[in-house]
Amino acid sequence: MSSLRESIQRASQPAVERLNALPRVVPFLLILGLMLAGLFVPFGWVLLLVVVLFLLWTLYLAWPVMDPTQRLMRITIVLIAVAITLTQAFPRG
Repeated sequence: MSSLRESIQRASQPAVERLNALPRVVPFLLILGLMLAGLFVPFGWVLLLVVVLFLLWTLYLAWPVMDPTQRLMRITIVLIAVAITLTQAFPRG
């Protein structure tokens, strides 16, 4: 029986292959566009949530091959994205 990680990696393989086929700048620009749109459109926190989920997915897939410094940097990025998402979803006053 395969582990959960193996199942997720196997299910993610087609999407990862499609992402790898794109020029490196395309996923970056897509994430940047979603983040900016998430800041300026009503209910933009939904777009930010999509970004957070994508970042978590890529973090999970890459975790076994990252060194501790890379892990810390990626976790920091995810936490910043979560903080932005929460402030957009639940603004003060």
